[in-house]
Amino acid sequence: NKSVIVVEHDLLILDYLADLVHILFGKAAVYGVVSHPKSAKAGINTYLSGYLKDENIRFRDHAIKFEIAPPKKAKGDLFMNWPKLTKKLSSFNLEVESSEIYKKEIVGIVGANAIGKTTFAQILAGELKPDSGEIKHKVKISYKPQYIEPTKTKVLATLMKINKETLSQENKISIINPLQIEHLLNKNLDELSGGELQRIAIAACLLREADLYLLDEPSTYLDVEQRLAASKTIQKVIKSREAAALVIDHDLLFISYLSDRLLAFSGEPGKTGQANKIISVKKGMNDFLKELGITCRKEPETGRPRVNKPDSVKDREQKEKGEYYL
Repeated sequence: NKSVIVVEHDLLILDYLADLVHILFGKAAVYGVVSHPKSAKAGINTYLSGYLKDENIRFRDHAIKFEIAPPKKAKGDLFMNWPKLTKKLSSFNLEVESSEIYKKEIVGIVGANAIGKTTFAQILAGELKPDSGEIKHKVKISYKPQYIEPTKTKVLATLMKINKETLSQENKISIINPLQIEHLLNKNLDELSGGELQRIAIAACLLREADLYLLDEPSTYLDVEQRLAASKTIQKVIKSREAAALVIDHDLLFISYLSDRLLAFSGEPGKTGQANKIISVKKGMNDFLKELGITCRKEPETGRPRVNKPDSVKDREQKEKGEYYL
């Protein structure tokens, strides 16, 4: 008989957990307003619309729509591939199925914690050597790690060291402005909040000239609008440079929106990990959610996936059909 208040940017989790939702809006570091409570569905949809009908307040000049791309087959020029790989770290064993990635392709990576996702990224980045198997493609890699250690260095100095053309018009339009980091350039890294530091880390990764971009949990500490902006920025940079990207994240909405295809990890956390072949987003999400025993449906009004309540009519119907992700 207790009440719990949850602050959460992952809309799938918030929708699943919450009975009631308050919307907070305003101007960052200036003022904030808390709305009247709404049901989880109504509250999230209202937040995405940017308009509080009951209070007649428009707090955003545009609605957020999750236009998840339809399933697509891998096509185009082969960018890189890898054979079966294995890696043992202490008592943990990772096995990686052979697979490939194509130019202009963004592959989302999903799976539980401690199951080898970051280890796999480190192998591709050349930071770890596999025990068996060899990656023969020599590509230039830009890697954003999961954990970011801030220093007393100025943000601009850090970015200029990575790319002397950081403040070029092209980089401002494609990276600096969309990530909203220009006002942070004269600050020290250790003065930044978690969300600010994350946006700088994403920018640093994308400012490097590379063939393959590996981003480990780029949505951490970002709010909904920042996650959407980050995903659009990553997409535009990868497509325009004819590069490729692998993105590890736990926000399934973020991954669904961002990815062309999906790589799902399975196994037992801390003991074994299995990286499967890269497949379509729908098939990959379906397999991943089936392992978790969770079903998702699509919200008609906003296009966002919603987690079905356990043992609800919709949950049972989808499980009977084997449709865990619609």
